[in-house]
Amino acid sequence: MTTDSTTADFTAEQVRRARFAVAAVFAVHGSVTGSFATRVPWIQDHAGVSAGQLGLALAFPAIGASLAMPLASAISHRFGARTALRGLLALWTLALILPSLAPNLLTLCAALLVYGASAGMSDVAMNALGVEVENRLGKSIMSGLHGLWSVGALVGSAAGTVAAHLGTDARLHHVVAALVLTVLGVLACRGVLDLRSEPDEEPPPRFTLPPKSALIIGAVGFCAVFAEGASLDWSAVYLRDIMGTSAGLAAASTTAFALTMAVARIAGDKVVDRFGAVRTVRVSGALATVGGVLVVTAPSAVAAMCGFGLLGLGVAVVVPLAFAAAGRSGPNPSQAIAGVATITYTSGLIAPSAIGTLAEATSLVVSFGLVTVLAFGLIVGAGVLRAGDRAKTVPAAGADAPGTAAAEPRG
Repeated sequence: MTTDSTTADFTAEQVRRARFAVAAVFAVHGSVTGSFATRVPWIQDHAGVSAGQLGLALAFPAIGASLAMPLASAISHRFGARTALRGLLALWTLALILPSLAPNLLTLCAALLVYGASAGMSDVAMNALGVEVENRLGKSIMSGLHGLWSVGALVGSAAGTVAAHLGTDARLHHVVAALVLTVLGVLACRGVLDLRSEPDEEPPPRFTLPPKSALIIGAVGFCAVFAEGASLDWSAVYLRDIMGTSAGLAAASTTAFALTMAVARIAGDKVVDRFGAVRTVRVSGALATVGGVLVVTAPSAVAAMCGFGLLGLGVAVVVPLAFAAAGRSGPNPSQAIAGVATITYTSGLIAPSAIGTLAEATSLVVSFGLVTVLAFGLIVGAGVLRAGDRAKTVPAAGADAPGTAAAEPRG
């Protein structure tokens, strides 16, 4: 969807308001994920599936997302960015209800396929609008937006934890949560930019391969998401089995890792504005690499936890910057973002199982050696995010002045 012709259609105040609106959208999106994750044990019991069958079912959200994300660009082209996001976000929040209704493996897989498809399409739509607002503001906001997604996930998981502790039926919990989040999402979407395609513009194909630029940028995102997924799913096991800690301390390391990422993302925009996307990712990759080395060589549990903290700090801003770079890498931001999102979703899908398979063949220490190598890849590949070093934009003078004007990109 082209946006050049709409550059003068929004006042500076509308763009600032759109920033807060899209931030709220990210938080709502994250809250759905947190609400679902805490009730997985209840869903497993209700569907009567084994651990292995649950693992199979949990692959379907990523499959659904990967299949559906290319559709987001065509939907935005047809209905406009605001209407498309409103509909896709509502589809995602309401899809939260489906998994808890599933009585068996087949219906659970189908429910999670729809759940993942709606997640992926709304993810692409909101990231495309986030990139557009960032361009018009002339400063980095994508890291903070993803940080608010993490905050939303933490809030959703906290509410889910309370519901589980009280023994609330997940069907009731998810119906209430879905209705509340749908209302909040619809209200938030009222403030996002209403971008529309030109009447004579050719619609994008419904399904197409990602552009080459998205594949290259996606490779950097792949490294970051692999390290993130491996740390989130295996850090507690690593501390318990390798470092011999208690179950409570091991679990606390996972929570600390998630909090580190959320804080780093919220604070990351100031760093990106000061040093640019490329240098930020190179330093981030160095921190993540040091963290990985510390994990595999840790003489104590405290050292290992510090290593996981550095890993979280190092990978936190990479994916937001990958989305930002993809959104500026070609004429169709949604298509490029969908390509990067597909690659990162795939990385998140395979990371936990890949770590487990390698650990079974060798050891968890060797598995996190692989994570360390991929973290080093962030240093090597940071240059491909140069598109994330935003074209500077100059706000029009006065609150009633139209939009922004593009200038030369920073190197």
